[in-house]
Amino acid sequence: MRYFKKIAGDQCYLSPINLEDSDLYTEWLNDLQVTQNLTLSSKNITLHGERVLLEELSKGHNYAIVDSRDDTLIGNCGIMNWDQTHRTGEVGIFIGPKESRGRGIGTEALRLLCGYAFDYMNMGSLFLRVFEFNEAGIRCYEKVGFKRSGLLRDSFIMRGRAYDTILMDCLPSDLIRN
Repeated sequence: MRYFKKIAGDQCYLSPINLEDSDLYTEWLNDLQVTQNLTLSSKNITLHGERVLLEELSKGHNYAIVDSRDDTLIGNCGIMNWDQTHRTGEVGIFIGPKESRGRGIGTEALRLLCGYAFDYMNMGSLFLRVFEFNEAGIRCYEKVGFKRSGLLRDSFIMRGRAYDTILMDCLPSDLIRN
């Protein structure tokens, strides 16, 4: 696949989404180890559905996360629910391959995305939602500068158990850039 270094870091870079990656995204988004931390674990993701979604996502501020070592796709991140009037947006991220998790690439990718949002999109505040059991995600978000700002109690049910959804936000002054 061909990728373009829109926003570059040391370990990874963010590239516009390549629609030809729909097979790989479909594989990842049907893997319960990937989707249990997203809201997709109860959904079946079809190849056709993923192609349609990627086409829609490619029109916004959503990016492929590409490993700088070998230019391979390892995930996706983006800004959703962008409110230009109030300069807010919700961020989301996932890393697909198990071997790419725990290396700090997600942290770097999120820093790159947030820096771009604050510096070039004139965003004033970014927020995200994370399930209480996603400890690795919470650590990543805190390393970037996100702060806990709210809680939705018992808002996510998986395997018969209710979990809280933690709300976190980041202002330009909170962003840890290194």
